[in-house]
Amino acid sequence: MNPRSSGWLNEYLQFRQGLFQDITAEGLTSAHPDFSLYRVIQPTGLMYGQPVVSFDHADAATWNTKDRLKVLLAESLISSSLLFHDKSVKNPEEISALLMRTVDSINGFYTHVFPEMAAPTKTIFGRKKSPMELAEQILERRVNRLELKGGFWVRFFNNSLLFLDIFIFGQWIHTNADKIVSDFFSYERDELRTSVAKVMAAAAHANHNIEFEERKLLEHFLQGAGLSPEQKEECREIFEKGLSIEELQLPTNNSWILKKYFLEIAILTFWADRQVEASEMELLHRLANSISFSPEDVDNSILAVEGFVLEHWKELDELQEKKDYEEVSKQYVERMAGMATKHKGKLMQEVRRWNELVALLTKARSSELNESEKGMLREMLVEVLRKIPTFVIVSLPQRFLTLPILMQILPKNFIAESLEA
Repeated sequence: MNPRSSGWLNEYLQFRQGLFQDITAEGLTSAHPDFSLYRVIQPTGLMYGQPVVSFDHADAATWNTKDRLKVLLAESLISSSLLFHDKSVKNPEEISALLMRTVDSINGFYTHVFPEMAAPTKTIFGRKKSPMELAEQILERRVNRLELKGGFWVRFFNNSLLFLDIFIFGQWIHTNADKIVSDFFSYERDELRTSVAKVMAAAAHANHNIEFEERKLLEHFLQGAGLSPEQKEECREIFEKGLSIEELQLPTNNSWILKKYFLEIAILTFWADRQVEASEMELLHRLANSISFSPEDVDNSILAVEGFVLEHWKELDELQEKKDYEEVSKQYVERMAGMATKHKGKLMQEVRRWNELVALLTKARSSELNESEKGMLREMLVEVLRKIPTFVIVSLPQRFLTLPILMQILPKNFIAESLEA
């Protein structure tokens, strides 16, 4: 499959049909759609403008950054649609029909809410284009507006706005596409994008000093935000004057995933100057409180952001400084250790239920495990950590969580106590 060739979308949908059917199964749709959508999208890097997810397609190694973003955007829009679908899909015919309706909805969504993305419905010879053809051209136009060069921060503030496409699309597909509705969602699109600039402004002023890096971030954001000249000027004024948390008044629409997005935008903005100061942590908690999030929600989002960065450190070129990596790694391990200690009893119960894990831990206490056994033990301990409520939603960094690091995370005497029964 070549995302630069006609017909790629249909081929990809056929390839991913099994995954999409799983998304509509009872297990995912029974959870709140916001939680399920976050669990699907956050590990891909799309919320952060970084398409670092590993695709399991045989041709994925030949895809460039633009190809990956195009495929990822298509998959995320479809996932959003399916997660908000109120029925489980029972057979391949139903999933095929639902996917075709979703592709048609993608075309209508961009044509009405992002009219600058609309593609001609007929070829130069007068033939009416199929929904698949239109969707491919619209996705191409959307990705062409992104910043595909530059380092982590350029891509983050230019491309993370794709998440808002997915969020608004999840609302739009349940409405009738008349002009009033389209105007409402176009207004919402601009309001949400301006709100991202407000979050950046509040974050940049948290330490009462606008850093050079933070000023550059605003310009990166404005380049890709698609705002009018007047709106851009308003954003610059807000950034220069600053904005208190109390003045933000974010349009969260009572959406959990939108609140998470704003919170994690703020967390990554603080990282622009390579450190999160005490004043910035205090602002994070005030921001969380203003959107009815708890201190635990702040901790969970920090874990999500740090875990993503550590998992993809090699791919995130601008973050590759050994000192920074060691600091982020240390902070993440300490947070994880605190989480594991808090849920020690639950983790011990889980270990005791797993005979194969008990056998490996018992052997490890008296002899050296071989490489295969170490790999199995690592995978099992990661699965145990997934039983912590936070990690039902927040993805764990698989590559980062080596066996030695897991041993640092687990509470003191955890293995010995788990084997006592």
